[in-house]
Amino acid sequence: MTYANPDPDPKRTTGLEEGGQVPPGETPPAEGGLSETGPRETHNPTKGWSTVPVVLIGIVVAAVLVFFVGYLIGLL
Repeated sequence: MTYANPDPDPKRTTGLEEGGQVPPGETPPAEGGLSETGPRETHNPTKGWSTVPVVLIGIVVAAVLVFFVGYLIGLL
């Protein structure tokens, strides 16, 4: 396993000014540029489950429940 030094050498790192300072408008070496990564996603908003999947899951659960109750009654 190799160890990566999180503190870059100012003499070898591009984008750093003399003394290791970051010039205005540049992303610091150890920072991510995640602000304003893209347009806001409005075509697929996450507002929870829709009605169809909930109804389908309920039907499957009810069918399994009916099967097991019928199996239990058959054993008695």
